[in-house]
Amino acid sequence: MNQRLTTALLWLSLLLLLAGRAHAALEIRITQGAEGAQPIAVLPFQWTGQGKPPQDIAAIVNADLGRSGQFAPLTASRFPQQPATPAQIRFRQWRNAGVDNLAMGQLIPQAGGRYLVQFRLFDTLRGEQILGYSIPATASTLRQAAHQISDYIYEKLLGRRGAFNTKVAYVAVATTPKGKRYTLQIADADGYGPHNVLVSKQPIMSPAWSPDGQHLAYVSFETGHSVVYLQNISSAKREKIADYPGINGAPAFSPDGSRLALTLSKGGNADIYILNLRTRKLTQLTHSSAIDTSAAWAPDGKSLIFTSDRAGGPQLYRISASGGTPRRLTYQGSYNASPAVSPDGKEVAMVHAHQGRFVIAVQDVASGQMQTLTKGPLDDSPSYAPNGDMILYSAVDGGRGVLAAVSADGKVHQLLVLSGEEVREPAWSPFLHP
Repeated sequence: MNQRLTTALLWLSLLLLLAGRAHAALEIRITQGAEGAQPIAVLPFQWTGQGKPPQDIAAIVNADLGRSGQFAPLTASRFPQQPATPAQIRFRQWRNAGVDNLAMGQLIPQAGGRYLVQFRLFDTLRGEQILGYSIPATASTLRQAAHQISDYIYEKLLGRRGAFNTKVAYVAVATTPKGKRYTLQIADADGYGPHNVLVSKQPIMSPAWSPDGQHLAYVSFETGHSVVYLQNISSAKREKIADYPGINGAPAFSPDGSRLALTLSKGGNADIYILNLRTRKLTQLTHSSAIDTSAAWAPDGKSLIFTSDRAGGPQLYRISASGGTPRRLTYQGSYNASPAVSPDGKEVAMVHAHQGRFVIAVQDVASGQMQTLTKGPLDDSPSYAPNGDMILYSAVDGGRGVLAAVSADGKVHQLLVLSGEEVREPAWSPFLHP
């Protein structure tokens, strides 16, 4: 049995101890941006209240756009002017500074501790406003409002929905005098505001988001063997989903949230099953003497892609959600595993063995053409952003586990580092807001 595939199946025990607020946020470092990134300037938002503003909206938007690798925000020291109103904008000066688009806005306090965030986006070449919104907010949702602005700008200028106003789940690992501590956390997509979902003395693996973003599924060994739980993120209430003899693992929600794909060995072999979450009816999907695991749903919910060693080594296969004979998808290389299907269903990301290293690769589903995106050496657990533009994955940097992200075309690279802790097992949330 392949050691890496075996490791994915030998789930370790997990003990539910507590949930609460986390302390450290992920630090995101851009290690490579896209060539030809669009120049843009985001002016400081005018604050009409007393004292300091509760949030620096412009700084958040600047960080979002810069982190995407698709934009090159101009530093404030290079601003040719500091207009406070649209009427004061001198578009020629901004064009001469190489800025194509200019964003500006206001943060206005309202009654009852509420705020109104107003912003405008200008095309400096045409000298006109091309976008504008007013967003109501509270002190606790001001960062969310800033991410919304980033999403609006991203979509307006690139034609694709932004994913700044989303979240990521991951496992943080800390070494303490009493041993290792494993924490399942959720944070904003920029690493801010981490929240503990689960803390354990034993490893935690494979969190999976429900399509509505309200639940996480995970595997626990609390009872002495693996059990799949479904946990409400807001209330922390959870329930057992799969508690059969042998392996209970690799949960994956169907696109409509009504079904959960699982890897179970209750029949004596690791196979893919589908659990109807409404009726609790369990259906066995694969029937093989090989190891079948790590199923990922196609966006239409009609098929799944999974890992199997039925050809002698781990490769990806596709099977109808109603059953049937699986069809092999990957042929390049001796190791292809841990599939993640792009939101449009046209590509599948995977862990691919390349020149003795484990890297993230994507394969075009229709043509079978594969492209490696990362350099390894131990990259794992790919997870697409809900807009398909980035892929989050586990990596090793300086001898410790980190998260990393790469654009779907391989041009933009980031590292997500948690101070004092290792991080692994990432899962990018769906879109959480209309």
